[in-house]
Amino acid sequence: MKALHPTPSGEPVRVGARLRASRRAQGLTIEQVAAATGLTRGFVSRVERDETSPSVATLVTLCQVLSLSVGSLFEDAEVETVRLTDAPQVNMGGRGVVDRMITPRGQSRVQVLRSWLEPGADGGDSLYTINCEVEVLHVITGELSVLFSDRTELLAAGDTLTFPGREPHNWRNAGPSAAEVIWTFVPAAWSGSR
Repeated sequence: MKALHPTPSGEPVRVGARLRASRRAQGLTIEQVAAATGLTRGFVSRVERDETSPSVATLVTLCQVLSLSVGSLFEDAEVETVRLTDAPQVNMGGRGVVDRMITPRGQSRVQVLRSWLEPGADGGDSLYTINCEVEVLHVITGELSVLFSDRTELLAAGDTLTFPGREPHNWRNAGPSAAEVIWTFVPAAWSGSR
């Protein structure tokens, strides 16, 4: 029996976009990366556009300057679809509300909920906090009041409110009709794994 060996793909390996994204995320210019690596600006630019394939040693050097692991350039991107009809219903403690988690349960960097709020729905009897750095509330339809200890923000369809999740707050649908909203928590406030 003849041993089977994998055959190489005919497709070129493309790492340029990930290198460029890392450089830009760190606020570095091509000139700065070129100076730190000892490469020319033109060569770094061609690598970022996948117009040339760097040697392993050059790739390692680029990754060191950009604080990337070489392996991360070759990993498949984490892509997962959550269909609204399959999104699990979660209980975040509100009254008159249906919350569905529309990000994957295991996602720890961000959590997004889509909520339907009946007229008169609210977040409970008192102000509360969410264990996250940033909370973003976007009103799709209807209107919503967000109460803080020192003020109330009135939101209508299309409005978006951003604030620290650790800021004591509450919400109420004081409008005459149901409201639909998107809540985004960064990082995820609750894993949803229970």
